[in-house]
Amino acid sequence: MPGENGDINDENGNYDPKSFAAKSPGKRLIVLVAGVTMNVVLAMVLFTVAFGMGEPMLLPQIGKVVPGSPAAAAGIRAGDTIVSANNQPVKFFSDLVTIVNTGLAKDNNRHATVPVRVTLHHAGSTQLIATTVNVREHPPAGQGPMGIEANGKIVYDSLPLWQAPIRGVQYTFQTTSAFIQAIGQMITGALPFQLTGPVGIVKITGDVAQSVPSEGWWPLLSLTAVLSLNLAIINILPFPALDGGRVVLVLVEVVRGGKRLKPEVEGVINLVGMALLLTLMVVITFFDVKGLLP
Repeated sequence: MPGENGDINDENGNYDPKSFAAKSPGKRLIVLVAGVTMNVVLAMVLFTVAFGMGEPMLLPQIGKVVPGSPAAAAGIRAGDTIVSANNQPVKFFSDLVTIVNTGLAKDNNRHATVPVRVTLHHAGSTQLIATTVNVREHPPAGQGPMGIEANGKIVYDSLPLWQAPIRGVQYTFQTTSAFIQAIGQMITGALPFQLTGPVGIVKITGDVAQSVPSEGWWPLLSLTAVLSLNLAIINILPFPALDGGRVVLVLVEVVRGGKRLKPEVEGVINLVGMALLLTLMVVITFFDVKGLLP
């Protein structure tokens, strides 16, 4: 965009009246955040469509019980269907996972096991059976707290037309919040840096696209929405050459009472930022390619 880097267009240092640089700070801010805004809006639309078409969910039917696990000790068998846990209805396997994890979080490692009251019925029977599963705080590697696996049967949980947009917007904000928290944890060292470049994204997209016949359009739509949110969050970061960095320069101008940085200074800041971004992209791409090699 002409004037985006604060270019001077004549010998007197005046900006071209039609260029971006000649516009007021308010108009420049609107332009700079427009792309980020549309990335967020696109994610909302995609999540809305995804929820409307149906999210693939595992039924709460047990496919495998690990011998010697808390579930086995409680009498749970392969083929059983979980109806409720801790007096909360279980519609999908994820509901059971949430209830168990919530109980473990409330216990906060005070005990080695946490009792979870489960209601179920065996395969081929409608009789409800109540049992208590002493789920483990720290299960063996490769096992969950209960020691069970779902049987893999999937249903599509679709929302009514009027509910899908609400859920799409809510899920967009939830996902954005999770991204921001993850970035903060990576900066503080609580999480390792995990970055994926274009090569890695292509690999992930290909894998997800192959799941469409078995899992429907949800994985591909949600992945596209997540990528759009990634672009929005990364692009608004206050880093030179990104839209967020340009926003900072405009805000600095406002704080200085309308006095702008010299075009040469602004250009150098953006040039350095772009060089660092390109270097980072090369490094990430190298590790993406390295990860694909046998």
